[in-house]
Amino acid sequence: MNNARKGTIRAINGPVIRGVHMTGFGIHEMVEVGEDRRLGEIISLDVDHAVIQVYEQTEGLKVGESIYSTGEPLSVVLGPGLLMNMYDGIERPLERIHDAHGDFMATGVKMPALDAEKKWDVTMHIHVGDTVAPGVIFATCKETVLIEHRSMVPAGVAGKVTEVVENGAYTVEDVLAKVETEDGNTVELKLAQRWPVRRPRTVSRRLATNDLLVTGQRVLDVFFPIAKGGTVAIPGGFGTGKTMLQHQIAKFCDADVIVYIGCGERGNEMTDVLDSFPQLVDPNTGENLMNRTILIANTSNMPVAAREASIYTGITMAEYYRDMGYDVALMADSTSRWAEALREISGRLEEMPAEEGYPAYLSSRIAQFYERAGRVENLNHSIGSVTLIGAVSPAGGDFSEPVTEATKRYVKVFLGLDKELAYSRHYPAINWMDSYSGYLDLLANDYIDRTDVDVMALRRKMMEILLEESKLNDIVSLVGADVLPEEQRLVLDIARILRVGYLQQNSFHEIDTYVPLQKQVRMLQVIDTLYENGKDLLALHAPLSVVHDDELFQQVTMMKYNVPNDDLSAIDALEESIVSHYDALKLQYQGEDAS
Repeated sequence: MNNARKGTIRAINGPVIRGVHMTGFGIHEMVEVGEDRRLGEIISLDVDHAVIQVYEQTEGLKVGESIYSTGEPLSVVLGPGLLMNMYDGIERPLERIHDAHGDFMATGVKMPALDAEKKWDVTMHIHVGDTVAPGVIFATCKETVLIEHRSMVPAGVAGKVTEVVENGAYTVEDVLAKVETEDGNTVELKLAQRWPVRRPRTVSRRLATNDLLVTGQRVLDVFFPIAKGGTVAIPGGFGTGKTMLQHQIAKFCDADVIVYIGCGERGNEMTDVLDSFPQLVDPNTGENLMNRTILIANTSNMPVAAREASIYTGITMAEYYRDMGYDVALMADSTSRWAEALREISGRLEEMPAEEGYPAYLSSRIAQFYERAGRVENLNHSIGSVTLIGAVSPAGGDFSEPVTEATKRYVKVFLGLDKELAYSRHYPAINWMDSYSGYLDLLANDYIDRTDVDVMALRRKMMEILLEESKLNDIVSLVGADVLPEEQRLVLDIARILRVGYLQQNSFHEIDTYVPLQKQVRMLQVIDTLYENGKDLLALHAPLSVVHDDELFQQVTMMKYNVPNDDLSAIDALEESIVSHYDALKLQYQGEDAS
């Protein structure tokens, strides 16, 4: 770092510092403010005047203290050791800081993001004389029992390998190889590298998002599917289950790596993550979930500027593992708190406010974030993806507010949470009338490959039933269900099974918390079988009281609890009992018609 240039604090306004004598500094340069060197970033420059947002508390700073240059933009350190760790919004390792400094973190505390003393068992993949280019994997090591860390040649480095160490144990700062570039310079390759958080990492090309992200949540995997590399918004008012839904996706989705960002949320919610995640077993691997997880905690009582940075810190880490060829899922809880940080800083900068006080560039910032999602071919020709799942917390549950409306423009999956469903204890409280997924057509073939079933056709049929129920409920609320034709009353019965027995899922139930895709599809097929047989029997003039067998309907509703995830024979038996039950009734009523 270059500390030769120094400026001077002229004014302090919360997290915003105004400095003078800043000639030679650069926009978005990372600086250290005050005598205890608090980290900040230059966000505006005018000749020798600069505006700096400080990522730590500014209490105690004084006008006249120095501002020190670092010579580089706000960056994160990337390398083995990120997984199984928890950081704040500017990549300070919170657990190691706690061990060293106790429960309260003083201003100016600095600690390397990666453990500089830990040695990794490294295998080299290049040799002296090889020609390398950006993205080439030059070394690997086992980061956790689930993830092999693949160290890549940094961007802008290409040339001939002149030195390579033997396979063995090395720290993140040990030089593993040297590369002579075309201009004659020598570049050292290490396990650790730095990357500016506001700059997307380079890829070879972007690919179609046609691979399903399996979450184990029925309402998502079948009704509103998420593609690997996709973008998702989860808006909902207080208490509707945004955080719980993100926890469920993080726990059980089939991504290789999870990055979970607690951005401006309450500390007790992050405490729940810290308490629960280490106890969870990944259903896809049988190993501890933390082996593939990075946590970024920037709670509501932490500095507001660091909340804004935490989103970029998390997405840069996600892109880093994507470049290794992994599928990464990033949870941001919530982007509304991030937007509020933008609003507060914008207000202190005296910028012209737009709708509801948010800055005029709110929409473009949200777009820049979600555009970093995608499924790509990396520079090393591996295939990886980053799926972005952002919770939105509209005040009063008003989906027309600016953050929700701006987010809706740039995401392909919109999972609107409904307070009435939540208050009636229907979780996930996703309103199937307001939500949508833009990946249905792209994923149709993937469903067939995974299940040998036209899942999209089955889904359309079930959605038609739910839509018809919504229309019929308007009539029922006025005159009651008894005036409806029996065919429509059957629709209401089947819709109730869909709502209670399928869309509603118990995250605390041993079996129902995670459901494999094959079981999800078979459950829906059984509901369809019940519906079709009921319709056929009604066509033979059987009364609904005969068609609606309470015990059979209850068995279909409760199969989500009674059928083990690893043995679907009970579903097959239930479907056979439905067919045999109605076949016997059809013979009886066919005989009555003939007579």
